[in-house]
Amino acid sequence: MSVPSDIRILLVEDSSIMRKMELAILRELGFVNVSEADDGRAAVEKLVTEEPVELIISDWNMPNFDGYELLKWVRADARRKNTPFIMATAQGEKKQVSLAREAGVSALVAKPFNADELRAKIEQCFGQAEAADEGSKARQPQFTDDGRLKLKIAHIQITDHLILGVLKHQIETGLARPKHFVLETVCLPGWNPVQQKLENGELDGALVLAPIGMDLFGYGVPIKLCLLAHKNGSIFVRRKSREYRKDKPADYFRDTAFYIPHRLSVHHMISHMYLSQLGLAPGTPGESVSDVRFEVVPPIKMPELLAQSELCSGFMVAEPLGTKAIASGAAELHFLSGEVWEHHPCCVVTLRDEVIAAHEAAVQEFISLLVKAGQFVKTEPGAAADIAVNFLDPGKTLGLKKAVLQNVLTEPSGITTTDLFPVIDDLRRMQDYMVHKMGVGAAVDLDAFVETRFAEVACQGLPRELSSHAPGEDLDLVAKVEAARAAAGQSSKAMLTSEGKYLSFALGGEDWAMAVLKTREIVGMQPVTKVARMPEYIRGVINLRGRVIPLVDLRLKLGMDQRAYDERTCVIVVEVMGRKGVVQTGVVVDSVTEVLNIRQDQIMEAPNFGAQLDTRHIQGLVQVGGRVKILLNIDRLLSDQDMNMLEAV
Repeated sequence: MSVPSDIRILLVEDSSIMRKMELAILRELGFVNVSEADDGRAAVEKLVTEEPVELIISDWNMPNFDGYELLKWVRADARRKNTPFIMATAQGEKKQVSLAREAGVSALVAKPFNADELRAKIEQCFGQAEAADEGSKARQPQFTDDGRLKLKIAHIQITDHLILGVLKHQIETGLARPKHFVLETVCLPGWNPVQQKLENGELDGALVLAPIGMDLFGYGVPIKLCLLAHKNGSIFVRRKSREYRKDKPADYFRDTAFYIPHRLSVHHMISHMYLSQLGLAPGTPGESVSDVRFEVVPPIKMPELLAQSELCSGFMVAEPLGTKAIASGAAELHFLSGEVWEHHPCCVVTLRDEVIAAHEAAVQEFISLLVKAGQFVKTEPGAAADIAVNFLDPGKTLGLKKAVLQNVLTEPSGITTTDLFPVIDDLRRMQDYMVHKMGVGAAVDLDAFVETRFAEVACQGLPRELSSHAPGEDLDLVAKVEAARAAAGQSSKAMLTSEGKYLSFALGGEDWAMAVLKTREIVGMQPVTKVARMPEYIRGVINLRGRVIPLVDLRLKLGMDQRAYDERTCVIVVEVMGRKGVVQTGVVVDSVTEVLNIRQDQIMEAPNFGAQLDTRHIQGLVQVGGRVKILLNIDRLLSDQDMNMLEAV
């Protein structure tokens, strides 16, 4: 970037976890002179008492003195009125954009943003890039040599968009042969770029959250909702390491942060309903007094951030991200969206008006093939899960496994793709609650937004899955959640990521194993340097080729008798997740035996010994050669207190 790396930047953000992420992005871009403020008042104090800053990047929603008030203060101050000001907003609503521009903002960036998005905004502020055009540009359709329409459709990495992946696979393998179009799919990192590209004419269409589509339509973006992408499919999980009492659920969530993927989402809506019925006041900082703070974070980051942030109680998101967090041991299932609002809408298929008006045959064929892809997901969940692994995780960054996807696709109250006909009354229920109960978004003419004629042809003769009464004040969500968990339990998701290679080791006369992916290397016993005021099982530190590695004796940590180290004693260097990131730790075992390939169907659940014995660190049991091996989850074994001590070491 040609903007000088030593410019003085003030970053204003009340959420510590988001501030940490944004600082990391600024460092990635090369900026080193960054000061921080946790709300608008602290920012004003820094601006008044410290050296002048050359760029302000501020969150909008903050308690006490929010980003909008800070922007107005800066523009009213003679000394600072020309300071470039980037507003980072999780609002995601067009009306907020208008307010900020009227107040003199230099640029807006929607949260959560990535490095490329922030780089573009900084360059815009310093005149090194043109400001993005306001409003929607017309889409210029593209064609193949044989005259077929090139349909460019965007999606993100969630199971909700699998019908698009199935159709893409069927076209590539010759199972579907469109006569009027060719399909180009675009995998984007989050909702912000989907909105932007759909609005500015870079796409012919997108699979997008229904309330986002409504908001774009309400502000003049020429799009229509032509089909549902799915029904149900979202999950509400809670942080596993926090103590949860069934008789006092409100206490678990009070004074915590709760992650949602977007303000304009059914996830926000259902979370708001449930937490409100617990007697809590959920909300966004700066809007009102709240005791549960909604934070918008990228869906793919939620499992990682939940594991790192002790102040976060959970998140609600599209699958498979919740099931992935459960299988990793970071989260527990609280409820599925289909358990509280059966067959509800969520993501929808939107297309630009220019495409619909000029290419009806191609649009009809596309919608009809998507409906058939939805039927395939239902009848062939195993094959659909195989397709999903590559379609939803093309860069292999999420580490998705077929077992996780297949579990999501076959969950009784989970995602359904067999009835994709858009019912306007269901969308109106969603809109009414969000606009009138939550103050989010603006009401639009749904009869004008929803175009059903293509779906009427595509869905003709297929059975309908009618949604239940939308949840609201007259429906007891708390009771529905309790009944669902009592009936279903959580074991079906607990070991979905357990299949793979395991390192087997001996400990106290027992056979144990841990995932090879958690291990870095194996070395013999090393000289140990003691560290004062540490529990007995933290033996000290070792120097491993210049790296200082804390050392945990697994015998002592697991309550076994201590034994003298000998020539067979080994140190397994593992990677465990702490609040500040990955921590390399050495664990002492009696001996290392072999590497095993363990299939999912070989793994048995660990028995439940009740409250007398904590077995959360036991991932499962497996029989190998007539002996039972205990699968160890090292992340669950080491408590938050342990990780604090190891990070301090």
